[in-house]
Amino acid sequence: MCRRPDLPDRRVHRSLRALHCPTRWKIIRCIGEGERSTKEIFEELGLRKEISLAGLYYHISALKEAEIVELAGYREEKAGAPEKVWRLKTRRIVIDLLEE
Repeated sequence: MCRRPDLPDRRVHRSLRALHCPTRWKIIRCIGEGERSTKEIFEELGLRKEISLAGLYYHISALKEAEIVELAGYREEKAGAPEKVWRLKTRRIVIDLLEE
């Protein structure tokens, strides 16, 4: 007997939600194997015409919640608050369609 189809586990669901947006894929590729500050991501992707810096934080937050990126640390700036530095937390997401 087949059981009622439920949503995938929370991690898979968060990952799928986080990856639906092309901007988030750009962020992932920008960070790559290294680490990038929020400002570096914003400037390297040339996002000024697409989204604000606050919009970038929104997308990074969704990737962080899905455990795709993580905070690597802070970079001290000459003036102002320290800047957050990001890195990939995972390179691969595996979905077992039969796992409960």
